[in-house]
Order: sequence, then C-alpha cells, then structure tokens
Amino acid sequence: MSNDELVLAVSDELFWDPKVDNEAIAVSADDGKITLRGTVGSFRQKREAKNAAERVFGVTSVENDLQVRILNEDKREDAELRGDVLQALMLDSLVPKTVDAKVDYNYVTLKGTAEWQYQRDEAEFIAGNVPGVIGVDDQIKLKTPSADAGDVKDSIQDAFKRNARLDADDLSVKTSNGTVTIEGVVSSCDEHDEAMTAAWAAPGVTAIKDRMTVEY
Repeated sequence: MSNDELVLAVSDELFWDPKVDNEAIAVSADDGKITLRGTVGSFRQKREAKNAAERVFGVTSVENDLQVRILNEDKREDAELRGDVLQALMLDSLVPKTVDAKVDYNYVTLKGTAEWQYQRDEAEFIAGNVPGVIGVDDQIKLKTPSADAGDVKDSIQDAFKRNARLDADDLSVKTSNGTVTIEGVVSSCDEHDEAMTAAWAAPGVTAIKDRMTVEY
C-alpha cells in the first residue's frame, strides 16, 4: 500500500469512528508509520484517534501529535478537576486505593503504587475520560511479588502459545530482574498489543522492553 493510499484509509477510519471528530486532524504516512497532527476536543478523542489509526491494515506504528483544546465553557479549575479524577478512580474497583492524582493546568499526573500493570492501565484510562483533562502522565510504580526469572519467561511464552491472536514462534522472551524484553515480528498493531498484554500479566514483571516490529 502506498503512502497516499494509507493516508486515505486512515482518514476514512477516523471519519467512520463516531467517537472521533476528525475535522481538525491531519494524517501523514511514511512507509507504514502514521503521524496524526491537529486538534481534538478531549483527551478521550486523542486516544480514540490513535486506536482508530492502528486498526487500519498496513499501519505499523502511530505517532500521536494531536493537541487537546478544551472549549472555554468546558474548562475547569485544577482543584475541581482533581476532585473529579479522584472520585472517578475511587469508584473503579480495578484501581487500587494506593493511586493518587495531581492536576496542573488540566494535565493529570498519576502517582502511587499498584501490583499489576492492568491496574495502572485502568487508572490512566479512567483519568483520561474525565471531562476537562488534556493529558495523563502515568507515574504509578509497580510493586509486584518477586518471581524466578525462569518462571516468568516460561509463563509468558506459555501465554503467547495459548493466545489465538499470536504466533508464538515469531517472538522471543528474555527476563532480568523483573524486566522483560520481547523481540520478534508481529503481523499487526493489534497483535503487538496482545503480546504486551500477555507479558504484563506474568507475576513479577515490573518493566517491558518492546523490541517487536510490525510487518504485513
């Protein structure tokens, strides 16, 4: 697929997604690498635009340079916004009570600790959905129980083999002190995300070095 064809396909997908206002979004492509520029009205839309672009066949990566511009009537004071973010986090049973948030100029920084990556992801997702938020910096630290490096590697490889969306033979796993390195080739952005999710689910993982490449 040529760059022009890929730009058209991504633009069509952005137009097709009702969660995204694509009127002020510009798309460029360079050999499968997509860049999104322009403005959107919420952090949720910025995130959904990236998700939409990643769904398109031929896309190998997405650089999300969209800027969030909150309309004057939707702007909030930082203290009020922080209260709403904390309330939203508290109401979500997947977010541990050890997670805190601060807000500066409508930008949310998440702090505290969690035992699992999915808890960090959930906190970031919930905070980003609060009206008035223009960005989220996830600084939550993982404090998972330690595990033997061999057990971590084996459990991740087994998870890859169980997953119908992954070709485990094309991926290799290395572990060291809680850090997992994944290398190999995947056939789509969706398969890449599946591999990352499976690896994060292994007990003892505190960081992942992503060295996967997407090839169609």
